[in-house]
Amino acid sequence: MKTETYEVQIGKLLEQLTLEEKIGMIHGAGLFRTEGVERLSIPPLFFSDGPMGVRAEFADNEWRNTGTTDDFVSYLPCNSAVASTWNRELAGEEGRVLGEEARGRGKDMILAPGINIKRSPFCGRNFEYMSEDPYLISELVVPMVKGIQQSDVAACVKHFAANSQETERLWVDTKVSPQTLEEIYFPGFRAAVQKGGVHAVMGAYNLLNGEHCCTSKKLLNGTLRRDWGFDGVVVSDWGGVHDTREAAEAAIDVEMEVTYDFDQQYMAEPLLKMVRSGEISEALIDEKVRNILRLMFRLHMIGEKRETRKTGTYNSREHQDTVLKIARESVVLLKNEEECLPLDAKKVKRVAVIGQNAAAIHSNGGGSAEIKALYEISPLLGIKKLLGGNVKVEYAPGYYIPGKEAQGSVNWQADSTKKDWGKTSEEAEVSDETKECRKRFREEAVALAKECDTVIFVGGLNHDFDSEGYDRTTLTLPYEQDALIGELLAVRPDTVIVLYAGSPVAMPWNEQAKAVLWSYYAGMEGGTAIAEILFGKENPSGRLAESFPKDANDCPAHTIGTFAKKDVVEYKEGVMVGYRYYDTVDTPLYYGFGHGLSYSRFVYKYMTVRPVTASAETGGTMDAPRYELAVTVKNDSLRAGKEVVQVYVAPKERQDDRPAHKLCAFEKMELMPGEEKTVTLLLTAAAFSVYDEKQHAFAEKMGSYEIEAGSSSRDIRLRWEREHFLSHPGR
Repeated sequence: MKTETYEVQIGKLLEQLTLEEKIGMIHGAGLFRTEGVERLSIPPLFFSDGPMGVRAEFADNEWRNTGTTDDFVSYLPCNSAVASTWNRELAGEEGRVLGEEARGRGKDMILAPGINIKRSPFCGRNFEYMSEDPYLISELVVPMVKGIQQSDVAACVKHFAANSQETERLWVDTKVSPQTLEEIYFPGFRAAVQKGGVHAVMGAYNLLNGEHCCTSKKLLNGTLRRDWGFDGVVVSDWGGVHDTREAAEAAIDVEMEVTYDFDQQYMAEPLLKMVRSGEISEALIDEKVRNILRLMFRLHMIGEKRETRKTGTYNSREHQDTVLKIARESVVLLKNEEECLPLDAKKVKRVAVIGQNAAAIHSNGGGSAEIKALYEISPLLGIKKLLGGNVKVEYAPGYYIPGKEAQGSVNWQADSTKKDWGKTSEEAEVSDETKECRKRFREEAVALAKECDTVIFVGGLNHDFDSEGYDRTTLTLPYEQDALIGELLAVRPDTVIVLYAGSPVAMPWNEQAKAVLWSYYAGMEGGTAIAEILFGKENPSGRLAESFPKDANDCPAHTIGTFAKKDVVEYKEGVMVGYRYYDTVDTPLYYGFGHGLSYSRFVYKYMTVRPVTASAETGGTMDAPRYELAVTVKNDSLRAGKEVVQVYVAPKERQDDRPAHKLCAFEKMELMPGEEKTVTLLLTAAAFSVYDEKQHAFAEKMGSYEIEAGSSSRDIRLRWEREHFLSHPGR
């Protein structure tokens, strides 16, 4: 007997469902679940945040933790850390671990990954996102999604779309041109859908060109469903729906909320009444339920393969090893003058570790990214573990952080969708007591630094600043850290600076520092990775996935993009985001996109470029190959290391509103001492295409181009050009 297709079985289930049962399936019946239909063996859908691990268990109808010792999980590197590995395989491994842990905790959908563009360094959720570059995001989100979904768990990419700030987060209307959307803000989501096969998409809180994203017909019915062919489930962000009719007519399938009156959600009783009265067609509800049932078949929640659904696991030793592997490749060595690093563990006898972030725990903050980590290795612990008992490691906090008042038992999310939510995060007015404490902490730290043979400062941001619901207002490090760093460098010029943060910070002391190491929130083994790199047990191979500007006023989001009024922001910079702008106008930066040093030295020797003919299947698509590059690199050092070969395409005929170049290919390669290796990369039609608003499609632009290969967007080692270089070889 031939097995019935999903669609046939879905049709039969729809015929048996009552209207009330259908309505129960399309809105929250608990804070993180929908309603099932027990008589038809249709289970509820269980959701969980988030991007850095499966969140703690909450009560069904109250923001109160209910887990005891059973909901501790692995704390994974944040998406910014994953992006800084520039490693597709590791992105897939991060996804695999996240999917296995979500399924192990009994979840059906993990609300990850976050892939919004890092448009401004001020966005409080930047640590949850990957990069300022849409191509890099697209290349990493696909393996991450596939990794998650190996475990019969749905990945849910978020937040769709153009969601780049927390200020006025539910009510800000982002005005973005079609070309900018297609070239900058859509590619990651499009790749997740069409190449990653993602099962779910979360709508964003903000409005896009006048429509709330969660109920936008243009965005959901048009772009996502019609243009990209998405047939999975669209979930609202919690509290992102504001109108019953809009929700019914838009291609959103599940409404979720932060409040507890589930029956009064827009897609609950109000929708039921409108269907019964004939104001809204039941066919619209059927389509939403159809998408949900299709998801359940795909996850083996229902149907013949229900007994084969994967069980998952969490807190396995293998997961911890994988987290460490990712953390090691995420750390970025920004500066290393006079070969200050690596430190020699055999020569140090007394080490001063200074700075609150040396001992801080970050897993339990950041908003919905917070998790209940099984453990977290701080840099201080990592250093002490590595050096052992023969080296005296002494800690001083260095800078003072005033205590916070207890927030009580009510979770912040209960208030997070109110009109005045979504603010800026600033330091409170400094009291005389705080001033005195900071002075004393600084004096103690500097005194310790004078006494020790090695000084390591660990500072940066924390989740008071990198957090959902808040945006920063300045690049300046909080808690007067710059003053402390300046004093440490004055007495110990070889002080090693280590910074933890989710997005760029100002470094006014950068010229004086000899060694600067950067880490995003790198998970439960982040401190181990930091220690291993500091003392040379590991060779740093992370590369920045965003530019580090010296002044926020240089950022195009702030110099060109404008607030027309309090709740309207115009993305006037268009496609000139991040390095596309900075490199075009030659803006002074601390460090450019793609930058990262190694303890090895890599020499770029040759590049050859040859045209290739696309196959009949791909000839007319953006993925059609146009040129094959062979780049030869040599490790001209005595140490094995990893280099990221980055390829940029630069049009010779420049236009004011177009970037000087853009990333179009990359590959991470490992080379042994003295080894010479050639890596092959493909440039597709997308490398030579722009979005034509009149044609409503991408079009290849014929003309002269320069192909650049290098170690960052500002460290181009090889160039290849041809006077009449055409993007249509063989035509």
